[in-house]
Amino acid sequence: GHEAFYCAGELDADGPPGMLVPEMHFQHPMVQGIQRRAFDGTAILPDLNAEIQQQADGLASRLYAFIEDFRLDVLVVQNASAIPMQLPLGVAIHDVIEKTRIPAIAHHHDFYWERERFMVNRIPHVLRHAFPAVLPSIQHVVISTVMQRELEIRYGVEATYIPNVFDFEHPPAPPDEFSQGFRADMGFGADDVIFLQPTRLIARKGIERAIELVEMLGQRRPYRLVITGESSDEPGPYFEWLFDQAVRSRVPVYFIGDRVGSQRGEVNGERIYALWDIYPQADIVTYLSRYEGFGNALIETLYFKRPLIANTYMQYRSDIKPAGVQAIEVNELVRPGTAVEVLDLLDDPARIERMVEHNYQ
Repeated sequence: GHEAFYCAGELDADGPPGMLVPEMHFQHPMVQGIQRRAFDGTAILPDLNAEIQQQADGLASRLYAFIEDFRLDVLVVQNASAIPMQLPLGVAIHDVIEKTRIPAIAHHHDFYWERERFMVNRIPHVLRHAFPAVLPSIQHVVISTVMQRELEIRYGVEATYIPNVFDFEHPPAPPDEFSQGFRADMGFGADDVIFLQPTRLIARKGIERAIELVEMLGQRRPYRLVITGESSDEPGPYFEWLFDQAVRSRVPVYFIGDRVGSQRGEVNGERIYALWDIYPQADIVTYLSRYEGFGNALIETLYFKRPLIANTYMQYRSDIKPAGVQAIEVNELVRPGTAVEVLDLLDDPARIERMVEHNYQ
């Protein structure tokens, strides 16, 4: 029954009404310059602090206008007060909430201390002040019990734990003619075994582990490793290195990020698939991340009733495995025994059916 409005640096044309502020985007040139300086050393730079505050003041004026123009009762801050990818915005959010005392829900997905790239920095006072902002009118929500404990230890804040969720009361619709064309479009045969890696191409996703695993399976059947994501917000030469790993291992790896969109469609005569079109076409999902805030793609895997190969990252051990989820588990290193487990599972459709149904329930 609530009315929702967005304020962001990028808005969907067909999304809810709101206020577009390009300077809020983490890829805005102004922001990128600040971010580079803030995380390339440890010496404090007074001019950097002044620039962050100056830009924050400008963003704060837009937030005041957003609150007033849309007559807002509550602000819901989505991760912008947790991961410091937009320093001026985080400071602006803190300052606006402190001044207006507007009730706010800060929904945190990633804290700066969970990402190595933010630990060497010139702005420890900014991080302490605004990431997260701790003010009387803010209620905090986190997506794992690990984050819940850390927030209490570091800030004395009691946060509400709400994991990533899907509407399991309503199963996904069965594949239609469009999604059934995926295998043919990609050049896969009906008997090819598709390993799906439904993540971005960033190092913490541990995609090289999936390549190692498929290499260990040998040549019993035609195995295809399909990676749906593209490089995103984490810098570095990971994609080039991963591509070299795939070539050296001679594993058939398909980087299809250019054929996957937020919505299905067609570009230059080629079908663009939504990720939800692809899950039903996969035989098994690899999710071998070193770290996840919770595991959105893992929950999608359970929702689409696909068997799962998972690394036992921290949130998996604390919140997911104790719930009873069944998966082939990797403890950091892919071993030959893991390949045997995968082969045994793929040869046992009845066991797969029991496993995925159990996980769905």
